[in-house]
Amino acid sequence: MGNRVFTRLGAAALCLGMIHSALGLEARIDGVGGDVAANVRYYLDGLDAAQYSRSRVEGEVQRRTREAMRVYGYYSPQVTHRLAEGDPPGYVELMIEPGPRVRIETLDIRVEGDAAEDPRFREAVAAFPLAEGDPLVHAPYDRLRSRLANLSLERGYFDWRFVERRMEVRPHAESARLFLALDSGPRHRFGEVSIDGSHIVEERLRRMLPFTPGEPYLASELARYNQRLGQTGWFGSIAVRPRLGEAASLALPEPRLGFWNEVEVAGGELASRAAGADGPRLSGPALEGATALHRPERPEIPIDISVTPADRHRFEIGVGYATDVGPRTRFAWKQPWINRYGHGLDHSLSLAAPDQRFTGTYNMPLANPLRDSYRFQYGFRQRDNEDTRSLEATLEAARRWEFENLWVQTLFVRTTFEDFTQGDEEAQVVILYPGISWSRTRTRNPTFPNWGDSQRIAFEVSDGLWGSDADFLRMTGETQWIRMFGEDTRFVTRLGLGAIETDDFDKIPPSLRFFTGGDRSVRGYAYEGLAPRNEEGELRGGQQLLTASVELQRRVTGAWWGAAFVDTGDAFDEWLPDALNTGAGLGVRWISPVGPIRFDVAHPFDDEDNDFRIHFAIGPEF
Repeated sequence: MGNRVFTRLGAAALCLGMIHSALGLEARIDGVGGDVAANVRYYLDGLDAAQYSRSRVEGEVQRRTREAMRVYGYYSPQVTHRLAEGDPPGYVELMIEPGPRVRIETLDIRVEGDAAEDPRFREAVAAFPLAEGDPLVHAPYDRLRSRLANLSLERGYFDWRFVERRMEVRPHAESARLFLALDSGPRHRFGEVSIDGSHIVEERLRRMLPFTPGEPYLASELARYNQRLGQTGWFGSIAVRPRLGEAASLALPEPRLGFWNEVEVAGGELASRAAGADGPRLSGPALEGATALHRPERPEIPIDISVTPADRHRFEIGVGYATDVGPRTRFAWKQPWINRYGHGLDHSLSLAAPDQRFTGTYNMPLANPLRDSYRFQYGFRQRDNEDTRSLEATLEAARRWEFENLWVQTLFVRTTFEDFTQGDEEAQVVILYPGISWSRTRTRNPTFPNWGDSQRIAFEVSDGLWGSDADFLRMTGETQWIRMFGEDTRFVTRLGLGAIETDDFDKIPPSLRFFTGGDRSVRGYAYEGLAPRNEEGELRGGQQLLTASVELQRRVTGAWWGAAFVDTGDAFDEWLPDALNTGAGLGVRWISPVGPIRFDVAHPFDDEDNDFRIHFAIGPEF
């Protein structure tokens, strides 16, 4: 027992020692402030005083402090230090006299080659924040150097090189000369595209290319194509790469000397020795002339695409809970491809106490697989909720288009057989109705969007002319918006509209009538508990619908948010209702690993039988 106690105490002491060491050497600085002091602290933060002797720590403090000062142009600081008592010392007191600051005497930044006319390079050079006469700061120069190199690779200048890249610092003269010259060479263009490993007809993949051979190279276009291939669900792995020659440089070469050590030297002999030259060399102009003899006027870069098939069968199981429907379970069987044309087949079974559904969808992509497709769907649904009892079977054929602005247009024909009891009404109807819808969803961070909006509007029409049991024109529309104000305030609002124009309302099945109330509409009221009622007080459903909600969320701490909301709405028969049912309340949001969990307590202002209702749900708003 005693040994275990001592062992644990020893382990705890060791952990405390490691924590102390990990904190580094604290710097208490006098004489400078702002970014300069912060940089000194950053340099000293990595100094583990426990690993060195006291004299070595003093030397490291001096070296690192001066190095941190140089990058802000202070090359001759006077640094006095005092280490704290103890071994290792916990902090160091620094008295810094920064001395004169080096200023930029000459600034020469040039871009040569095809990139000289490229607007992106011009913008990068124009954004350089330093000018002649300004104090020297190393970071902007280093960032510009990296930016020009990255732009060269991103935009197809694979023969790029810095013909001049040096920073000359004269501390005694308090001046610096900055030179940076990039020769981009010619801009490469997209060349031949080769596809390897595809089980899908190659022409389908080529139709998704965002570029055509001969266009100027852009790395972002390759990333976009990679994303498009991933969105199809056809492939398990995807690699889209330019076929670069061995001489192409894909990395920014590191300088041999630190910027603060690159000082001007007289003559070329010393410079040659410093660079490691030990004999005759081919001059830059001679080398460029030799390589130019075999350089094509418009060089092209071939693109290699390698893919592997995705699993042909995928199975998913999901469980959840919401106060609207209670516990719910979902089983899904997905076949992302069933033939060489990329056709897919999905089946889904959803089970909840008031609602059970089984659906199957056959997807037939067209010339542009991500934007154009045919969809054939069938499904069965059984409902037993409040005063609604129904058994429904549906068939649908649809044509889908997605436009550049992300709007999706769907033209469909749907037939529904429904055997239902709604209140005191019983009927069996067959409804055949075509329709059209437009929808768009935009979001950032889908799990818990910090920005997003969703819109949908649909029109459906049924008529006895083509054998339908009811004549009607039905319209639905909804919109939802999410916006952030700062980092900790989130605003969510939504609006829903619906209308049915008909003289055969008693033949309209419950699946097409309007009901509201519940977690995602008017909180404070039962799920689909708001609608016109018959003389016995049973729900009948409405011909019109209006719902609206405003919610303000505020971060409390970390992944926890508080919410305050007001919901209003109703389903009704008249175009202008006399009043709407309103609920308001407070809630909590927790951004869990499986998605946001929402807990709300809502008070209904128009329900005398209930003072409040609790709403609980899992999942994002969209």
